Amino acid sequence: MRSFASDNNSGAHPAIMEAVVKANAGHVKSYGDDEISIRTDEVFKEFFGSQARIHYVTTGTAANTLGIRAVTHTYNSVICAEQAHINNDECGAPEAFGGIKLVPVPSKDGKLTPGSVAPYLGHIGFVHASQPKVISITQPTELGKLYTLREIENIVEFAHDRDLLVHLDGARLANACAALGCSFFDMTTALDVDLLSFGGTKNGCLMGEAVVFLNPDIGEGFPYLRKQAMQLVSKMRFVSAQLERYLKDDLWLENARHANAMAKRLAERAGAIPGVRIKGSVDCNAIFAHIPPEATDILLRKYYFYVWDEHDHTVRWMTSWATTEAMVDEFVADIGKAVRAVS
Repeated sequence: MRSFASDNNSGAHPAIMEAVVKANAGHVKSYGDDEISIRTDEVFKEFFGSQARIHYVTTGTAANTLGIRAVTHTYNSVICAEQAHINNDECGAPEAFGGIKLVPVPSKDGKLTPGSVAPYLGHIGFVHASQPKVISITQPTELGKLYTLREIENIVEFAHDRDLLVHLDGARLANACAALGCSFFDMTTALDVDLLSFGGTKNGCLMGEAVVFLNPDIGEGFPYLRKQAMQLVSKMRFVSAQLERYLKDDLWLENARHANAMAKRLAERAGAIPGVRIKGSVDCNAIFAHIPPEATDILLRKYYFYVWDEHDHTVRWMTSWATTEAMVDEFVADIGKAVRAVS
């Protein structure tokens, strides 16, 4: 079956696989003390600044949960949008492992604003209530929307004025930077974001993620926390080698631009079909569309994608670095046939 369900469904980029194979040669030190991991640390610092501290993990859930856990106590809370991945798609990992209370904020597009967060800060200093410590934003959001740099800056300023930290879930950070035409540094370090989960798996890596502390005053003891959480990979070179190649020669940008372009192509061509309505703008590599439910049933026999909202018949289509124009055009043709068959 062809998949437009998630960029996770794509394989690893050939250049990433080649880097992993190359890293397989010889004997090297374990647990991140190898030359590849040390070298990759320096590459990350070129993108995020010399103060950045980088810790490699294998999953986005680990990156989000451990990053947040490292900067909170069990009496703290983390404010996030109700659609946030940490709230809906981590199987309660922040709560179960970190003992952290998540406070979801209603949002139409998955974005937070100072105004939407402010009502949830009324119990600061009240001993009977969990104490807010982190505002977590997702860029792009689970609904495929982008924060502008100014919007992130506004949240950071709001948070820091109240002694709060800002965590950025960057599972698709590359897609956001490609769409906005900015660098990783522009979107994070330059805006005083405190820490982020850096994702590579959705954009061509095999299983490459990282927790990046940008604020030099936080994250003390993280190496021990990572070990305790069973994310200190013994053969760390195979994780860091992926990310080193991912960042080299702007492969991350090439992959993200392609995924975004394929989403635009799909939205434009599918949206021209009578009976198909693209919902909202297509900001990166996620498309939300309304199609007749009977047409969805037909398409699901050949393609894999998510029914996002059964009540209003919204589906989500995702593209990736591996999505080709031919795949998009074939899918669009089949969408047209399915819609016409039920109209």
